[in-house]
Amino acid sequence: MSDWLVSIAGTDEGRQLALILALSAAFLHAVFGALQKGRHDPWLSRGAIDAWLLILSAPIALFVVPHPQGVEWLILLGTIPIHLAYKLGVALAFSRGAFTVVYPVVRGTGPLFAVFGAWLIFGETFTPVQWLGVAVLLGGIFGLAAYNLIHVDVGRETLVPALWLAVGTGALVALYTTYDAFGIRATPDPFTFLAWFFFITAFDFPILAALRLRAMVHRPALGPLVRRGFAGALVAYASFGSVMMATRLDKVGEAAVLRETSTVFAALIGWIVLKEKVGPRRLALMALIAAGAVIVEMGA
Repeated sequence: MSDWLVSIAGTDEGRQLALILALSAAFLHAVFGALQKGRHDPWLSRGAIDAWLLILSAPIALFVVPHPQGVEWLILLGTIPIHLAYKLGVALAFSRGAFTVVYPVVRGTGPLFAVFGAWLIFGETFTPVQWLGVAVLLGGIFGLAAYNLIHVDVGRETLVPALWLAVGTGALVALYTTYDAFGIRATPDPFTFLAWFFFITAFDFPILAALRLRAMVHRPALGPLVRRGFAGALVAYASFGSVMMATRLDKVGEAAVLRETSTVFAALIGWIVLKEKVGPRRLALMALIAAGAVIVEMGA
């Protein structure tokens, strides 16, 4: 399967598969974000998810896929600080703001930085229509941020820090998207990069979560947390794996933008599952973000 995936990279077939993978990653990442925010402390949720990623990835990385060689080890090691910083940013932002407030800004800010990163590193360029799509997407993001600043009442004392953290985390999204695309392209077998990536980037948060749990006066029941972590690990495989494979098959910038249609799914999850108030105006702004992503794809 690896040989087939490598062979269709840059072809029309590869482009179509990349489109499907990027959109799948969008929905799955919204689910992943809701699992981390959800009813549990986001630090504990992420720790449980990473603990399962560590357990599930170890046998695949060690015994199934080819082992990394030479410089591939250095590239993989570079993913550790980047993803740790991203996970810390998400946990801090989710601890300070509602899911439907923080998530769209995190996921929507990333594509702008990713587009420039893809231009600098991979020489990718956008057409005027695609730049229009990016402008529409950013209009939705900043409109949503302005609306939240004016209208959100719950947790308002931490809203501004949450939004700043969300913007900074969006920059980290662009950094890891671009770096991971470089890594999966530099590794002859893409599944080697994926398996070892999930393995070596999963050591940190279980330790942080254990320390946080130990310091808590009122500790949550571990059973539901363990089950949530297992579900989150499976979603993480599909979400992050899909978008990384999409960047191997087609343009990094387009995959990054298409993935951010996740904001629409996030709005629905926040409204239906997490019982957060969304409202028609915020839904319209989130739809504007998704429309920008569609324009980017149509303008390719």
